[in-house]
Amino acid sequence: MIGMPARALAQRPCDSPPESLGPSRDLYCLELSAPPGVEGASGVIELGWKPGPFTIPVSSDGRLRYAPAAILSGLPDPATLGPYTTYVAWVTNQLMHPVERLGPVTNGRTELPPIDLEKFFVLIPAERSMGGTEPMGKLMLRGASPSTRLQPPDLFQFTIGATRDTASGHAHHPSGAGRDDGSPRWTTIPMPANISMLPAEMALKPAVEPYLPRPSPNARVPAARPRELVSLSNGDTLRLVAGLVGRMFKGHTITMYGFNGQYPGPLLQVAKDAEVVVDFSNLLDQPTTVHWHGVRLDNRFDGVPELTQDPVPAGGRFVYRLRFPDAGIYWYHPHVREDTQQDLGLYGNILVRSPRADYFGPAHREEVLMLDDLLLGDDGLVPFGAESMTHALMGRFGNVFLVNGEPRYELAVRRGEVVRFFLTNVSNTRTFNLSLPGARMKIVGSDVGNYEREEWVESVVLAPAERYIVHARFENPGTVALVNRVQALDHLYGRFFYETDTLGSVHVTGVRATPELGSSFGALRIDHAVRDEIARYRAAADRPVDRALVLTLETRDLPFVTRQLMMLDSAYFAPVEWSGTMPHMNWASTGKQVRWVVRDPSTGKENMDIDWRFRRGEVIKLRLANERRAFHAMQHPIHIHGQRFLVLAVNGVRSENLVWKDTALIPAGSTVDVLLEVSNPGRWMLHCHIAEHLSTEMMMAFTVN
Repeated sequence: MIGMPARALAQRPCDSPPESLGPSRDLYCLELSAPPGVEGASGVIELGWKPGPFTIPVSSDGRLRYAPAAILSGLPDPATLGPYTTYVAWVTNQLMHPVERLGPVTNGRTELPPIDLEKFFVLIPAERSMGGTEPMGKLMLRGASPSTRLQPPDLFQFTIGATRDTASGHAHHPSGAGRDDGSPRWTTIPMPANISMLPAEMALKPAVEPYLPRPSPNARVPAARPRELVSLSNGDTLRLVAGLVGRMFKGHTITMYGFNGQYPGPLLQVAKDAEVVVDFSNLLDQPTTVHWHGVRLDNRFDGVPELTQDPVPAGGRFVYRLRFPDAGIYWYHPHVREDTQQDLGLYGNILVRSPRADYFGPAHREEVLMLDDLLLGDDGLVPFGAESMTHALMGRFGNVFLVNGEPRYELAVRRGEVVRFFLTNVSNTRTFNLSLPGARMKIVGSDVGNYEREEWVESVVLAPAERYIVHARFENPGTVALVNRVQALDHLYGRFFYETDTLGSVHVTGVRATPELGSSFGALRIDHAVRDEIARYRAAADRPVDRALVLTLETRDLPFVTRQLMMLDSAYFAPVEWSGTMPHMNWASTGKQVRWVVRDPSTGKENMDIDWRFRRGEVIKLRLANERRAFHAMQHPIHIHGQRFLVLAVNGVRSENLVWKDTALIPAGSTVDVLLEVSNPGRWMLHCHIAEHLSTEMMMAFTVN
């Protein structure tokens, strides 16, 4: 394998001029300027990544948490300016109150304490001493965070402009109007609280036909049953059927999909290295497959249409033969129109047991949670696009949160109980920031096994398709909420606001749990077997990048109001879009107008035109660069089929605690370096796991010989 140039080694965002494969200076560098009368001084505040278990560090209430560093030059001896002895960096919000002292700085690079403000300013004055509580000296440098570029637009101008132009493809809005046969129709979609939109935005509708599953005349759709635990031994056969099920949400009876009549599908429990057979039948009204996400199985059973198998037609069958070489938590879902089929309920977990009895450490019980969201309007489920997906720009955010298919999760535990949570994000788009206020949490494992060492966390950032294994201890009697707390972004008015959604409750009784696990829970255990295995790969972390991919998009024929507001929106992109706060513009974008792109910068080839070939046993250093200059830059959870990888670095900062992954979140404007172990022969897919992005071609394939 020929390495890329030395400059392609991991770099921090502010160390050098911007380049196509480096992190975005625009998002992660706060440029400092001198006030009038100050000559020669300059600098930048690098908004760095603090190493941790997630590629985007946030607080439990959703505030971005940066690890800043001041990189300064040209500051004179402070004594030459007056009665000063030092320079001190301060940070404050847009109200300039309160002001927080970051610490003394000098020419060169100085690491500073974390910053977790929304929009903020950094001030660097010369001070009499390092111990003041607010800036009092001569101001030498100042700068505003990239997020301060968010400003409200001229609404009058936009209102006039938006009413005088429409894009081709939006003059006609298929809706089923005039039909009386019960066909789905476009009406409108729910608006998030605290969000206003222009009238021209509210008028947008998708330029495709609406789709919802419909049973045959006189057919009876069974009510969905809660999932069942199915334990499979080596050589066993599971019969798995995809069909229609009925659900009740907000007073509406809704026809959805389910495996074996269950929602979610059966929870499969198998031993590591077991081999089982799945006899799959498709009773849907459209073709489908089953993908066994994260499992390093034989390529012909990976469930990717046109790549590893033909789609299973309506009424058809396919026999999968599965092997499970890695302990951990996995899941299965369709790989045909995931935006529709998965969102309608086709998903289930697989728990692969290790032969090591102490693999995860002590816990009193286990809870396997699948996290989802569903988009419901006044008339029930908001339809999907028939011939092409809707929500193609930002993905389909739901407004009803589900845990294991239910809108309210309830769990009763004893005081002091340690619960092992297996968490899987099966939503189309949403990245969760989960916490249990009042309970202490530590992260134990992720997609393909354990971390090198356990680590305390205040929340769990969970992108679509990611899994995390968390131990939580409930020490105090009462009720602990399972909450998703994020910072949403009002693009029109250029402001951040908090969203808190309660997914469920844990009720802690006064009865003491036995045995007492406080001591073992309080220790951060090292998994020496995992550490020893990963140690064999550490030498490859410092070598040049072997391959790279740029993540971006192309658009065409978008409505005028969408184009104009997106141009305004591009002044600042948050590293993660946590919430669907541009609902109508997003809803109206389809696969006919949006094409998300994976590009090989060395050849210029894109998506399925990329043809990488590797030899079994190679270890590939891969850089994933999420382009900031894209029309609408947003995060991408990148999934690699059939293999496993390590996240080596984010924005040039090396990871300190490694775990095997199959899916990693790539924040907007970021670069993530991964080390891909190429061990499983076949032709495999790499793609974004936002379902709407995948359905707009954001995928490529590679061959392992």
